[in-house]
Amino acid sequence: MDTLDGLKTVVAVVETNSFTAASDRLGISKALVSKYVGEVEKQLNIRLFNRTTRQLALTDSGRRYYEEAITLLEQYSAMVDNVTGEQTRPRGLLRISAPVTFGEMKLAPLLPKFIALYPELTVELILTNGAIDMLEEGIDVRLRIGGVDDSNMIARHLTNFPLVLSASPAYIDKKGLPATPEQFDGHQCIIDSNFRIGKQWPFISPKGQAETIAVNSALAANSPQAVREIAIAGGGIAMTPNFIVEDALSEGRLLPVLPEYTTLEFGLFAIYPHRKYVAKKVRCFIDFALDEFSKQSKATNA
Repeated sequence: MDTLDGLKTVVAVVETNSFTAASDRLGISKALVSKYVGEVEKQLNIRLFNRTTRQLALTDSGRRYYEEAITLLEQYSAMVDNVTGEQTRPRGLLRISAPVTFGEMKLAPLLPKFIALYPELTVELILTNGAIDMLEEGIDVRLRIGGVDDSNMIARHLTNFPLVLSASPAYIDKKGLPATPEQFDGHQCIIDSNFRIGKQWPFISPKGQAETIAVNSALAANSPQAVREIAIAGGGIAMTPNFIVEDALSEGRLLPVLPEYTTLEFGLFAIYPHRKYVAKKVRCFIDFALDEFSKQSKATNA
């Protein structure tokens, strides 16, 4: 067994809390994972894990080994990068997590370009709207709309997505186009239940005056794409991130409502573990995402 293999295997078992999940993460068999862990324990004459049929618990020695192993692996990766410099391209598997709608609409179309730039990388995109443990699930970088409150993670701001209002031509023909937020009385609004604001919609006028309006709603959904489709079908006025409706607006399936007013905007962040060394594959992806979304933001605001 190579010493690095032993280090990587123990780290994977600790972070996934499973020999099976560690084997999936490392791309080796469960038997080989067990063998490597056993060899490390034999070499050091310590027990890293207390194992039963139902539970895997890290011992005190195992925790110290893990903490030192992380440092050693980071130092090794940094050394390789320093020695090889620009001569080597990032390689291996890059696992990226993102929200479902954003991942499908905005991130997935960019991945062929990213792979073309770094052909020695393999990318796996994991789309989920739920909370995830990046270490346990082996996620290298997570794109998230909104900040991060985990002190073990670093959040790199990439861009902002403003919320915009829109409604279908049929709805506007029937109910009229409001000229101010106060004229929302009598209009139906579609609530995205992911937003904490609920039926209290904030606005900033062209003169910079802030106000919050209680809107009427008979429809709510926890998906911005569903909110868009309800609006296209004539269900009312939608408040969505601009990228959700930009195609429908350009095609005339939706029309802007109060375009001179502004409301909330959400930040897009790249989140990765708070470690001294960040893998080259992660750094390359974050730099790529920052460049691509900056271009899109400039094009939108032009």
